[in-house]
Amino acid sequence: MSDPLEQGCAPSECGTKPACAGCSHNHNAAQPPQEKEKPHVRKVIGVVSGKGGVGKSLVSGELAVMLRRMGYRVGVLDADITGPSIPRMFGIHEKAFGDGEHIFPAETESGIRVMSINLMLENDDSPVIWRGPVIAGAVKQFWEDVSWGELDVMVIDMPPGTGDVPLTVFQSIPLDGVVVVSTPQDLVGMIVRKAVNMASMMKIPVLGLVENMSYALCPDCGKRIELFGKSRIAQEAAELSLPVLAQLPFDEKAAELCDEGSIETVENPLMADAAAAVSAMIKL
Repeated sequence: MSDPLEQGCAPSECGTKPACAGCSHNHNAAQPPQEKEKPHVRKVIGVVSGKGGVGKSLVSGELAVMLRRMGYRVGVLDADITGPSIPRMFGIHEKAFGDGEHIFPAETESGIRVMSINLMLENDDSPVIWRGPVIAGAVKQFWEDVSWGELDVMVIDMPPGTGDVPLTVFQSIPLDGVVVVSTPQDLVGMIVRKAVNMASMMKIPVLGLVENMSYALCPDCGKRIELFGKSRIAQEAAELSLPVLAQLPFDEKAAELCDEGSIETVENPLMADAAAAVSAMIKL
């Protein structure tokens, strides 16, 4: 179509007439929605648990640290919206910012990129009093609208249980596998199986089990003390045909470093081995 002036249209009338709908000069015409660019993340690992209080965030953080030490470009998506602890572990205090189109993640000292709701709250101790669908929507936005850049692997710290948010992650984020975290208590079988069964129903591979707080070492004699009784994780893993990636002890020093925001200085050979096993399973 020729110039609107040649058709008798004044510039002020552009887009106001029925014939304007097909005119290439009509800048007011509705534009088709732009498809969002998918994050450039090669592999995605979810860290899940059947219940809270098992140290899932600690495992997520240490897994990310160990993968980074292996030379991978790593990101952490803190999907535990109502109980976010990842930023504090990594010593991140500045807030996230955006440019109107994208949100930019924070970056740790070793170069791990992190996104958490705590990076968007005015105060770290402000409660997130949202209903399930709103929380799930925020997690989806962290995946789609955050400018993650090029990553080899992303670790997602999932909220506990099998509710709206884990379901949203399983359905909307292309997970390459999940790591299930538990503790050596009597309910371990039920707890582990809930998480494993949900992943199976959503057709997400379970990479293995991590038992946290498995035992303590006496500071005087080094004797191994099983505070929750004898571990049954090996039996559960065998029945589920899954590997035990690590049995982690109580580690007072690691807890102190996390509280100080220095998780990247933690030395944990057991988690280093677990990270190596996970990277091999997902073919990093």
